[in-house]
Amino acid sequence: MSQTRRPRVLLADDHRLVAEGLKSLLAPDFDLVDVVEDGRALVEAARTLRPDVIVADIAMPHLNGIEALVQLRQEGNRVPVVFLTMHRDVAYARRALDAGASGFVLKHSAPAELVTAIRAALAGKTYLTPQLAGEVLESMKEGPERAADPIASLTPRQRQVLQLLAEGRSAKEIASTLTISARTVEFHKYQIMETLGLRTNAELTHFAIKHGLVEL
Repeated sequence: MSQTRRPRVLLADDHRLVAEGLKSLLAPDFDLVDVVEDGRALVEAARTLRPDVIVADIAMPHLNGIEALVQLRQEGNRVPVVFLTMHRDVAYARRALDAGASGFVLKHSAPAELVTAIRAALAGKTYLTPQLAGEVLESMKEGPERAADPIASLTPRQRQVLQLLAEGRSAKEIASTLTISARTVEFHKYQIMETLGLRTNAELTHFAIKHGLVEL
């Protein structure tokens, strides 16, 4: 008698202790195909392993979880993505949902909510932690003007460059990572600072931390 195939989960989190805890939480119900520690590795693993669902942190090195999701959707990859984050912020939830997320769970609620969120995602539904659901609904009623997110004014490429700059990488390193010229990196940096009204590298880094593109 053949067993029913268990859903295959790809996990993305750069905190090893958290990842270990999540592996134990998911093991009874799901097959864990891989654990990756940054957004670029997430995109690559999603391409090659074709998981049924992805569970990802938002703040990760190289490329944050939301930008990784944007990249997957641009490639036509429709895999459901459930975000697991410590950021209890409506702007993060809005940004995740706008990018096409299937779930948004706070890390401290993971034991109670994560499996439910994954099952909802696999069924084609969206799961939003009850702790934020009301606020997110209110923010959506207010419309785009009131809920304006300054990150949304940047292009996906600009957001990638901003994150790497805030991580302390040089224009040359960023050029190599993104396969563009150092001059193009500098042009993106200029446009980012113009768009956001920033004047110094310190302000740029502070903005990226405040808006969850990088962690302290």
